[in-house]
Amino acid sequence: MEKKKTVKKETKGKNLVIVESPAKAKTLKKFLGASYKIEASMGHVRDLPKSELGIEPDKDFEPKYITIRGKGDLLAKLRKEAKAASKVYLATDPDREGEAISWHLIHALKVEPEKTARITFNEITATAVKNSIKEARAVDMRLVDAQQARRALDRVVGYKISPLLWKKVKKGLSAGRVQSVALKIICDREEEIDNFIPEEYWTIEALLANGKKKQFEARYHGEGDKRKKLTCKADADVVLAAAKGNFVVKEVKKSQRHRKPNPPFITSTLQQEAGRELNFATRKTMMVAQQLYEGVDVAGRGVLGLVSYIRTDSTHLSDEAFAAGKDYVLTNFGEAYALTEKPVYKVSRRAQEAHEAIRPTDVNLSPEDIKDSLSKDQYKLYRLIWRRFLASIMTPAIFDTVAAKIECGGQIFHATGSVLKFEGYKKVYLSKEEEEDDQKTLPELVEGEVVKLVKITPTQHFTQPPPRYTEAALVKALEENGVGRPSTYSPTISTLTTRGYVTREQKALHPTELGAVVNTIMVENFEQIVDIDFTANMEDTLDKVEEGEVAWKDILRQFYYPFEEKIQEATENIGEVEVRDEETDVLCENCGRNMVIKFGRYGRFLACPGFPDCRNAKPLFEDAGVACPLCQGKVQIKKTKKGRIYFGCENSPTCEFMSWNKPTGQPCPRCGQPLVEKGTKNKKICCTDDKNCGYFAEITEKADDE
Repeated sequence: MEKKKTVKKETKGKNLVIVESPAKAKTLKKFLGASYKIEASMGHVRDLPKSELGIEPDKDFEPKYITIRGKGDLLAKLRKEAKAASKVYLATDPDREGEAISWHLIHALKVEPEKTARITFNEITATAVKNSIKEARAVDMRLVDAQQARRALDRVVGYKISPLLWKKVKKGLSAGRVQSVALKIICDREEEIDNFIPEEYWTIEALLANGKKKQFEARYHGEGDKRKKLTCKADADVVLAAAKGNFVVKEVKKSQRHRKPNPPFITSTLQQEAGRELNFATRKTMMVAQQLYEGVDVAGRGVLGLVSYIRTDSTHLSDEAFAAGKDYVLTNFGEAYALTEKPVYKVSRRAQEAHEAIRPTDVNLSPEDIKDSLSKDQYKLYRLIWRRFLASIMTPAIFDTVAAKIECGGQIFHATGSVLKFEGYKKVYLSKEEEEDDQKTLPELVEGEVVKLVKITPTQHFTQPPPRYTEAALVKALEENGVGRPSTYSPTISTLTTRGYVTREQKALHPTELGAVVNTIMVENFEQIVDIDFTANMEDTLDKVEEGEVAWKDILRQFYYPFEEKIQEATENIGEVEVRDEETDVLCENCGRNMVIKFGRYGRFLACPGFPDCRNAKPLFEDAGVACPLCQGKVQIKKTKKGRIYFGCENSPTCEFMSWNKPTGQPCPRCGQPLVEKGTKNKKICCTDDKNCGYFAEITEKADDE
């Protein structure tokens, strides 16, 4: 009897999905079934070599890509997985860089392009991920080429100018295409401040009372219908002399004002608002936002991606997101608070609008509901994003406003009042910028009524120079000028600070002497590189590569050869520049020299100038500007290992003074214990002995009107 042949049944391999990070992989595992295996590439796997330019002009600017050091074992594992898989899905981030990583993975894994598919999703949710697999496509080479062009341009600028700075100034310096423009913006502002000439001006406030003895303030406006600026004391005295008669209400105008909500966040506005509201640096904002995007383990729900993609310049919302948000508003606040149609916001002409705005993936997951599953920073940022999204799809706030003109001796004073009639979006979102004057009321005034003068106060002012840039303000300036893209703002600022070109003092960015020297070299020798319009136009050109209108190597051909000539000229023309380390009054405990400020990986620190004979170094702390209440040493702003700010004495550990709140330098008028500042919005001066004394006083701050 003939034996039956046994046919071995082929087992079909699992589908392999490759993402960048383990956190993202963990979240995807929840949504995809057992037929999918998810692995992480840990970011880029190939790049240009660090030891050379990596762009070959003689070979038509062909880039030379190599495997990133340390990625060999990971790639070997991924190659094995890819070979066994029936399909390889490349799920890197939905932008140019993510597209380039996917392209590099295809080459590094040596897998046939036909076996691979590119999937993208704007949010890491079950619906979005499963839909992306249904809509899988080939890698978009236009996006890859746009990224290659950016990488090549940045490499050429950095690798050609940086050695020049090393040779002429000092080792360890760098120059970059976007970085150099950002440095110039900061240095230009510093020059404005240095050259600023204050101008004197005066304001006059009249405290008035109507017949019911209700007091209100009116500010001097001018004569008749013409506004008049008071430039000296003599001008103010003329008004004071004329304002000795009756104050008569000449005109009262009542109206309504509608204030619309701001759009949902894009990358730049998120960084700005997190800086203002949460005191987050741009780097911290993006780090926490990335955690929320990639996934957080929510109690009872598993790992969830909580916000949509965080690198975007689009305020667009999907129909589904708007509908879900509208339902939430209707259910929780009522019909009066919900917009009937999806809002459309004005966007920058340079915006790529490849994604949605930053928003919660599930609006029904309120910050309070998942607070226990989030870290303190995650909760703060998620709450900011969640509230901003909800507010953006809610109705405007409505104010009843009153404007009164009051005349005395031919001089006109203006008084205004505003009362919130309907909250609208303010029900969920109120920024610090919107808090002022929202509830400034006026008593009922009648035209022709004579009001009583209680007090009149002339005040001398001087115009102030423009403020230094904060990180948030610099991001706004870069965005408005079209310099860089959402993904570049944070690393650009980090580079400026780590290289020692800029210091951060009480949020303000100050150029160092080194930064000023580097900026001068760039301005005098590479005017095109630091030109804002040129850099912005280059971004437009990169967009055209993405759109298929320009070949990416054409950009390099046009840029490289004139730039190479500039490098040669600068090498011949620039003399050696000595930048001395900034000396401090802190003495080295080992040798007695005055210690100097150095820049390291984690920012500024104090070091002995006697290196290598003396290797003493220690942290550099910012001066809080007050004396220690125990020993009269300087109080310094310090940080715990976990990054929490506190105030300690420079003579620590000999002096044990420490406070979580900023000391005022003054003793308590009741008990003599140190006073400290508490609060953020409503600041108070409080005694540190709150149990036995409990003294406190409100801090009233009034900004000058310019």
